[in-house]
Amino acid sequence: MASPAPAPTGTPPTAPAPPPMAAPAQPRPPLTTPPPPPPREAMVQRTAGSVAYICGGVAEDEQVALQSQARKYNMSLLFTQGARGEYLSDVDVKLMRGGKEVASFIADGPRCLLKAPSGTYNVRATYQGRTKTATVSTGGKNAQMRW
Repeated sequence: MASPAPAPTGTPPTAPAPPPMAAPAQPRPPLTTPPPPPPREAMVQRTAGSVAYICGGVAEDEQVALQSQARKYNMSLLFTQGARGEYLSDVDVKLMRGGKEVASFIADGPRCLLKAPSGTYNVRATYQGRTKTATVSTGGKNAQMRW
């Protein structure tokens, strides 16, 4: 007579897990790309610290508009390059006074008009990794920085 087989020891074999139940199908919104960010408006007065500024002047109409507003500002910067003085934009500008940064902005045009508290400022302007410095004073009106 055969004796019954001993019960196996250890963990019992596991059955494969049933596939997960799918959630009810929900309509998906159509795939769209987000709208591009609005363009930075040139010729709009902005503020950085205690300094109000406006930059532009690539096109002739912008040059005329800046000239008509110049009397409202007490400093002006012009960014150029090369022997012929081609206009630059996208210049990283830092205005320093007494060793402290008082304003920082990206010039979106070659000419920037600034309205700052009276005094003398050091300008650090960087274009394509090259930095130029200049000292400007309120009322001094124009400082040209050339690369």
